[in-house]
Amino acid sequence: MGTETMQDEKQRVILVGLNNTGEKESVDIEASMEELGELAKAANAEVLAIAIQNRPSIDAAYYIGKGKAEEIKQLCETLGVNMVIFNDELSGSQIRNLEDILNVNVIDRTVLILDIFAQRANTKEGRLQVELAQLKYRLPRLIGLGRQLSQLGAGIGTRGPGEQKLETDRRHILRRIDDIQHELKEVRKNRRVQRGRRIKSGLPIVALVGYTNSGKSTLMNSLLKMSEGYDYAREVYVKDVLFATLDTSMRKLSFPDKLEFILTDTVGFVSKLPHALIDAFKATLEEVKYADLLIHVIDASNEEYNLQRETTFNVLRELGVENKNIINVYNKIDKISDTTLIPRQDKTLTVSAKTGENLELLIQYIRDRISPQIIGVDLLIPYDRAGLISDLHDDGVVAELEYAEKGIRAKAGVEKTHYHKYEPFLI
Repeated sequence: MGTETMQDEKQRVILVGLNNTGEKESVDIEASMEELGELAKAANAEVLAIAIQNRPSIDAAYYIGKGKAEEIKQLCETLGVNMVIFNDELSGSQIRNLEDILNVNVIDRTVLILDIFAQRANTKEGRLQVELAQLKYRLPRLIGLGRQLSQLGAGIGTRGPGEQKLETDRRHILRRIDDIQHELKEVRKNRRVQRGRRIKSGLPIVALVGYTNSGKSTLMNSLLKMSEGYDYAREVYVKDVLFATLDTSMRKLSFPDKLEFILTDTVGFVSKLPHALIDAFKATLEEVKYADLLIHVIDASNEEYNLQRETTFNVLRELGVENKNIINVYNKIDKISDTTLIPRQDKTLTVSAKTGENLELLIQYIRDRISPQIIGVDLLIPYDRAGLISDLHDDGVVAELEYAEKGIRAKAGVEKTHYHKYEPFLI
């Protein structure tokens, strides 16, 4: 089953959303549709119109109601649209009914997100996880996916598994799901071995988490530039679109005073993230579980940053890591005029990954939370034990050295775990 990663022709689309007035806790439909537009843009689609239907409940047959669907059909014909994207998950029968009226391809937000992931997955694990999520989504909808399944390579929503096989053989899909899950077990076994090596190295792991396009990758590159031995080739890919980063990136960073850690950049979250995708990508996000510190990057310039912050915490709760040591970093303050409105609760910092503002302070925050406990020592080491001076440089930070008559006088800060080695030589 091949995965298409390029689109021959830009899709001309209409976005459709339902403002469910019957729900007690309704989302901001305008903000949600704006995000859907950004997702469509990330999938290389051209948005020609946005339609929002206010209803007290979802229409079982047409999602938005047959009358509204007829209106959208007229709009499709007027604008020359070839696809309609809905803001929520549709059932197979809703897709079939809508396509019968609209006479164009119909996909939902889940298919759109899966399509973006199909374009961006670069590693074997990433590609397998995307295919698994696509198959799990499509299996219960085979009856309704008539138009999509009959048009191989027709653009958004059709990348991924071979569609003719999906149409003709449900059992083949189930077999393929089993195969992928077996392959993923092998990939995860390799990752466990790699993770074990990292843990044995003793280096703390710091993970960047947050909403998609909050600036995690830009922040990672900015911290890389500030670390010792900076190399441009180690920078990670950055683009101002949703889900620019899909596969986890790891880099070792070194700073003065023996501050060293592994920095991990993770896939960004998004509201209404498909459950199939959360399950499939839990393995990738497992790295967050083993991190010593999480840096939650929040786009302070986005009006919906509170919603985005809550979305991230919800995913962290699903992973069982919401109680980890977390620093909330409000990024992109270069884009806002008044930073006093940003919440100032504990463990909060405002930065600009782009301009570098407050990044030194962020490094200090990281240092305070992951550095081992340092004990100040004043030592007199006999000359016949002079080799300990080399150990002292490895085990801490040496402030002063003086070669006296009875031995070497050393003032240093020593990591607590090595303190016992130098205790006999304390002055």
